[in-house]
Amino acid sequence: MTSLESIAASPEAIASRLTEARYLADDGLATAIFLAVRLGKPLLLEGAPGVGKTEAAKAVAEVLSRSVVRLQCYEGIDAAHALYEWNYQRQLLAIRQAGETEVDIYDDRFLIARPLLKVLREPEQSLLLVDEIDRSDHEFEALLLEFLSDFQISIPERGTIRAQTRPIVVLTSNRTRELAEALRRRCVYHWIGYPDAAREAAIIMLRAGDVAEETARAVAKAVQAVRARPLTKPPGISEAVEWANAATVLEKGGSPWPLAFRRAVGVLVKDEEDLSALTPELDAIVEEALG
Repeated sequence: MTSLESIAASPEAIASRLTEARYLADDGLATAIFLAVRLGKPLLLEGAPGVGKTEAAKAVAEVLSRSVVRLQCYEGIDAAHALYEWNYQRQLLAIRQAGETEVDIYDDRFLIARPLLKVLREPEQSLLLVDEIDRSDHEFEALLLEFLSDFQISIPERGTIRAQTRPIVVLTSNRTRELAEALRRRCVYHWIGYPDAAREAAIIMLRAGDVAEETARAVAKAVQAVRARPLTKPPGISEAVEWANAATVLEKGGSPWPLAFRRAVGVLVKDEEDLSALTPELDAIVEEALG
């Protein structure tokens, strides 16, 4: 078997490798990653902000020994930011310096490779992460769909550049809008939800620096209760890990446990209205979590 086939021999093998990379994947996610890698299809991960979609892509890249080429989507993103651009300033400078001598202004040194072109050039060394595709508009989504269909880019001055092998592609979406059905059909799909308390405690233990198991369990239980409140911005998994770390630092500095959690709440809840709504209940939530 090839190295890739060995690493992705089964969903269980993928899950084990991800754990080594400090990412705890359940069976559903491990299976989706396995299928995407082995079938050569893009992986579409949807879920609320903070559930670990981007971290999953980074962990997959680490497991497969690939560099991450990240295309961060935003409102108004266009082809120039995703495909390539010509460095017009350098072209003009080269023309002036050349004088009567001919200069190829469409040489590689004048080409600014954006993420999609970068991954075509080294499909076996990189993983393309298209982050928050739902923040882009439908026109850009159509451009991306065309790219995922052929894995090639046409540059009028240079011709067509195509990948000899299909690169690994991971797309993430917070589901702020519905994606086109054509894009969904192109991908292996997986929804990442918030973990239950036991799994979140395990994640905290895996990713936190110096947090006791009892503390991780208390944090996970408290975070579950916090998310159950009608917050504008519920805390993600990374905030739970930060809360456990911050409370541990404060406890070692002399703050007793309930106070340590309260004082560190700013790393858990990062919206003023949410914080005001949660403050009257925070002591009760922490005390119940601590048992």
